[in-house]
Amino acid sequence: MRAYSEGDSIIVELWNIFRAGGVVMWPLLGFSILATTLIFERGLFWLQIYQQQDRFIAQVLKLYSTQPQEAIAALRKQIQFPIARIFLAALTLDQSSPEDFRLALESAAQSEMPLLKRFSTVFDTIIGVAPLLGLLGTILGLMKSFSSLRIGDAGAESTTEVTAGIGTALISTATGLVIAIATLLFANLFLGLYRRQRAAIEAYSGQLELIYRQYYRQYQARQRNAT
Repeated sequence: MRAYSEGDSIIVELWNIFRAGGVVMWPLLGFSILATTLIFERGLFWLQIYQQQDRFIAQVLKLYSTQPQEAIAALRKQIQFPIARIFLAALTLDQSSPEDFRLALESAAQSEMPLLKRFSTVFDTIIGVAPLLGLLGTILGLMKSFSSLRIGDAGAESTTEVTAGIGTALISTATGLVIAIATLLFANLFLGLYRRQRAAIEAYSGQLELIYRQYYRQYQARQRNAT
């Protein structure tokens, strides 16, 4: 019962702080929920890629040099990885030239870039708007404070109203800054992971292209010997 009472008092205290922040706390709450949800989704996305994709692609490259069809079948089973879809876009072409193969890889890689940078615009919007909403709360709080002031009135009631208005300004500003800073940290983390993944895609695509060139030369040699 004591634990419940302490938890209930914390909730009441948080609610009072939220109310003291003023009307801008509602959109700030929406931004915080949205940012948390998107950060969680992106975190799971990148965790899956860096835990499984590199090892899987290394196995596929090794397998493709000896058993191309088996490598393609393995890629189709792991279609959730962006680089698997990139490889399939090129490998499923019917005996294409190395130039066409490279073009298919580059085109597929470009089409995957928006997925890797997903929600970056939303993060930028939250980072930019949250502090502005906090500033708006500051202005509203100061307006409330100054509107309660009367020339020659230094009573306790007037002082309390001024203090409440300043508190509203400080709470909303601090909330907006906290949301923006936290979102900025994660957005920069995801941007760094995106850049690393882009470099990895280029490196793996180059390795696959070299293997394909060898395979294509062998195929051309067999065609000439057959004729």
